Amino acid sequence: MRDPAEKLLAKHQDLNHLQDAKVSSHMQREEGEWFRHTLMLEGYDVPFIFKRKQPYTSLKGARVNLTYYRQVEDVAGLEFETMKVVRIKRS
Repeated sequence: MRDPAEKLLAKHQDLNHLQDAKVSSHMQREEGEWFRHTLMLEGYDVPFIFKRKQPYTSLKGARVNLTYYRQVEDVAGLEFETMKVVRIKRS
């Protein structure tokens, strides 16, 4: 049986996957009923963002597997590249 990440990658061409990435920073904040999580990974200058209904234990220093889309957010008239995480698992 194929890994769930492999199934997603085969189905969606714009989807990307990172294996065993080390989290250098993890921040979370409340946005209404959701918690917005922002991860910075070693070797990457782009934030990886995902939302959950509840807070997550700190991932700082942990190794994770991520499946994500590249996206561009407009903040105060400036464009910022971010990665929208659709699947995250600890390695």
